[in-house]
Amino acid sequence: MKVAIVGIGIHPFGRHEGVSGADMGALATRRALRDAGVEWSDLEFAFGGSLGQQLGHAGSGSPDTLVNQMGLTGLSFINVMNGCATAGSAVAMAANSIESGAFDLGLAVGFDKHPRGHFNAEAGAVGLDSWYGEVGMMVTTQFFAQKINRYMHEFGITQPTLAKVAAKAFRNGARNPNAWRTKPWSEEEILDSRLLNWPLTQYMFCSPDEGAAALIVCRADKAREYTERPVYLRSSTVTTREFGSFEVFSPWLPVDRSPAPTVAAATLAFEQAGVEPADVDVAQLQDSESGAEIMHMSECGFCADGDQEQLIADGETEITGRLPVNTDGGLIANGEPIGASGMRQFHEIVLQLRGDAGDRQVPGDPSVGFTQVYGAPGIGACAVLTT
Repeated sequence: MKVAIVGIGIHPFGRHEGVSGADMGALATRRALRDAGVEWSDLEFAFGGSLGQQLGHAGSGSPDTLVNQMGLTGLSFINVMNGCATAGSAVAMAANSIESGAFDLGLAVGFDKHPRGHFNAEAGAVGLDSWYGEVGMMVTTQFFAQKINRYMHEFGITQPTLAKVAAKAFRNGARNPNAWRTKPWSEEEILDSRLLNWPLTQYMFCSPDEGAAALIVCRADKAREYTERPVYLRSSTVTTREFGSFEVFSPWLPVDRSPAPTVAAATLAFEQAGVEPADVDVAQLQDSESGAEIMHMSECGFCADGDQEQLIADGETEITGRLPVNTDGGLIANGEPIGASGMRQFHEIVLQLRGDAGDRQVPGDPSVGFTQVYGAPGIGACAVLTT
């Protein structure tokens, strides 16, 4: 891809009473514009993602309404909604717009403002009958527990390893001033927390919350007009599920299983970028719960199924390890404002590749980063970034 990221901005994640999702999105956008040294009026297009309005969450807002705060310039602004893969999809569309030659400079932004509790979507929104929600299966904790339970049985992953992943997230979040949960929790405390759906306890899950993040993207050959430290988007892919894959909101499965959509998205992302999983210096993986991070490690090609147990025990996914994963605390520490969570991943990778991540900086001048998000009812989105 001939696309560069030249500006990043973020609004802290967490709970912000009296601040709308659109307000957060506007702040993140202003910070991204300032980082790139450009004005709102310089932008030629924008793609924005927010799921809260579609879910009926008060105060979230529609992304295109940012123009009311940022300026009525006639900007081409397209709203994106693709489950938890919303931000990854928005970035892919922004990159494709530049690749097509239609535009040179634009914005990708995501924000959301979700109420406390759990994600519990309407069954009809994903093509299911009402009974599926009435029996509680739209509460996503049950799906995540079923999926990791089977994976543990098949590949020998143990519950203490789930706790190790969550403890890492909280340690990393404690180093991130924009994270929601900044208190480290020990593996023992995580294991002893309330059991929600076996084998997952309360502190192994992410939670809905609020936040925003934004990127300024441009043609790669113009990147140094805006910054001395551009980060290049080498690939950005989005794929949907195949027949037979076990996905959130799937009430049945055929006998023959197919790989998750992340497998195809990651494979395509590496092929397009011309790099291998072994080349990645820092990765952001969807950790809706700690088991998801473990499974996505394999789905993205970073290890074989079952190898995660030893890799995590050896500290390979820590900030100082061979493959640092979720250096900013991931979803577990930051929470998940759906439209913003994938954009936060890009924000973190750009910081890492610039060398600007502070106390959580990956050592050794990382030069290749990777992002992956997974959205309901079965969408994978991956990207490769380089210096």
